[in-house]
Amino acid sequence: MYEDLRNKVVLLTGVGQMGDPAMWGNGAATAKVLACESGAKVFACDLHISAAEHSKSRIEAEGGICDVMATDVTSATQVKAFVNACMEKYGRIDVLINNVGRSEPGGPAEMDEATWDKQTDVNLKSVYLLCHEVLPIMERQGSGTVINISSVAGLRYIGKPQVAYAASKAAINQFTKATAVLYAKKGVRLNTVVPGLMHTPLIGHLANKYAGGDLEGLVKKRNNQVPMGMMGDAFDIANAVAFLASEKAKYITGQKIVVDGGITSTTP
Repeated sequence: MYEDLRNKVVLLTGVGQMGDPAMWGNGAATAKVLACESGAKVFACDLHISAAEHSKSRIEAEGGICDVMATDVTSATQVKAFVNACMEKYGRIDVLINNVGRSEPGGPAEMDEATWDKQTDVNLKSVYLLCHEVLPIMERQGSGTVINISSVAGLRYIGKPQVAYAASKAAINQFTKATAVLYAKKGVRLNTVVPGLMHTPLIGHLANKYAGGDLEGLVKKRNNQVPMGMMGDAFDIANAVAFLASEKAKYITGQKIVVDGGITSTTP
């Protein structure tokens, strides 16, 4: 797809997925597009090694290169070990993709502190920790690109109470913009992909959390919310990531690509 990505080293978080193993989550789809279609070397992690290994086997079956390891991206020690392992194998990191996320229901009055902390750690602290380790490497290289995965929940209310998720995803957008300016003269670009309502393996877990287990009803509701009449899928996100990682986007930094079927252009 993008020849300039061939043999580039991609560090990716959240390569595993929960739910239907036949579907593709955002991380797995991104790894597939980069490794199998563009020839990049993916070095990825997930909290659950079995989920990571499942994605690895699918990608390798299609001829892609994908190494995986278990990593808790809220732990500075484990993030450092993840980055070091990639550097020991390849000696450089060309692309960093921060892809993890966690959503729990509740407003600030209902949500307990531990739930708030867990979500902000997974969604936002992980971005800081990976950038903390990787940006100095990219600066030394004189090149690199970072793509952070946010959410339309960070842009507007999308119909369900998830204040910690929304706040942390909004923070990712501004973290990316501010850091992009700081690194603009250092050869490093930072951008954000902002998914809308996506039909990924996670949909089953969202149905349990927000719709009393009514998966069919939730899918119908989410499809109806989107002006295009349907949710997107993981490859819509993966293709946006691949574009931003490539030289086709060499003059784009500090920006966000909203992949949402038009939902943020409508009234709530």
